[in-house]
Amino acid sequence: MEKTPRVIVEPPDSRGLRAVSVGGTTVGSAWSPSGLRKVLRQLGCPESIDLEDRRVIVWREAGSEVWPDRTWRRRTATALMMAGLILSMVLLTVVGRPDAMGALTFAQRMTGFLFILSGAVQGLAALAALDYEGKRQFRYSGAVVLVGALIALITESIFLFTWLEEREPTLYFPAYLLLFAWSLWALWRLLKGQVWRAIPHPKKFATGVALSGLLASTNFAYSAVYQPTSAPFYVTLTAKFGTPHTDPTRPFIHVPLTFRVENTGKVPAYLLVDKYLVYGRSAEYSKDDEGLKDWKTALESGKDAELHVARSDRKTISAGQFEGPGYWLNPGEGHVKEKVIQIPRSVGYDLLEATLAVVAMRMDRGKIDLRQLQLAHPSWQKKEGRFHCAECIDMLTHEGEIRHNNNIINVTRKPRYVTVLWQGTREEFDYSYAISSYKMDFAKFPDLKELRREIERESDRYGVESRSTSTRVSVAALMASL
Repeated sequence: MEKTPRVIVEPPDSRGLRAVSVGGTTVGSAWSPSGLRKVLRQLGCPESIDLEDRRVIVWREAGSEVWPDRTWRRRTATALMMAGLILSMVLLTVVGRPDAMGALTFAQRMTGFLFILSGAVQGLAALAALDYEGKRQFRYSGAVVLVGALIALITESIFLFTWLEEREPTLYFPAYLLLFAWSLWALWRLLKGQVWRAIPHPKKFATGVALSGLLASTNFAYSAVYQPTSAPFYVTLTAKFGTPHTDPTRPFIHVPLTFRVENTGKVPAYLLVDKYLVYGRSAEYSKDDEGLKDWKTALESGKDAELHVARSDRKTISAGQFEGPGYWLNPGEGHVKEKVIQIPRSVGYDLLEATLAVVAMRMDRGKIDLRQLQLAHPSWQKKEGRFHCAECIDMLTHEGEIRHNNNIINVTRKPRYVTVLWQGTREEFDYSYAISSYKMDFAKFPDLKELRREIERESDRYGVESRSTSTRVSVAALMASL
């Protein structure tokens, strides 16, 4: 027994853990007598060693009966620390993955990868928490946990700040609210334990963390607000009548008409909805040159006020969709549609007018489920369910879910939908569109005033713009060219 090295059991620290050393070198630590016996067995001592044998074991400041560790409290704190870090890791990965894999801009992809990287750090911090809340065998485990808690505080603050803009209930809200409260508790516990003492350069560490948080916030603002606004967005429309031809067997004149939609901007564009209309105008001429007297009525109805035209009527000759809801154009790409308008040789029109109108959305703002949007739901068919409306005028409904290209927006908002309604009469038809949280249901209409405000807000958020063009040609000139 004389050859057995003397084991020194240090006094318990603030958590109740007692260090065990031999010859001035720490060889282990213990929370309880059973833990001490485990350390002694590793040193070669017999399992039945007497812990009161002062020849073998020296107790510093506190005897063998002093073991202040509260196991249940320590294990609960460990579980809470690890659970918060793991939940934060999962949330950051879920938020960052869609942007990292599918965002259209470099800044948005970098934001996604930054969230995934932060999630990976959270995973390492969860492992480090097991050591930090335990025997602290690794010197910097507390610093790693501190980094994880700070990441959670920064990211959950961003989530909450973004959520407060709209204050909409989402499935994610309880998660980042809970994690925000958890991060405050974790930081309080870590700072109370003076974890920074183990960090070689605590001021530089704090500066690095602050700069990282500032970088994350700046990158989010740049990718979500500035960049999708600064890039030019133009969709150019043209309409042009061609050289007419006569029908050799029937009393028709064939007038070629070419429509073109081109993306002349710097970002891809969705075409949410489009239409073309061809009118024939018949004018009643004013013999006393009083056509301008009724200029107020003309301007109110969107018509021209002409000196020699007392009254004019126009009739729809042809109408349709250019491509239909749910197609897109890359920068520099254009679509062309060629039509042939047939009019009788004895037609009474003096002018032909063609109009083309589209509603375009920036693709760097959001991603639409085009398979949903391209489906047409007739209101007159009962099988269409919530799209069916027996009391409404006949219409076609298109609807597709839209996701913002910055996934932080998606997890802090209710789902958004693009809705397109086509309706009309035998004379003409028109469309209306909306981006809102309202999922089309003719049996459950929301508050229309609030819905209009939301549509205006969301149209601006997703960069929706309307474009139109028109062209006219004289029927007399067409006849003369035959």
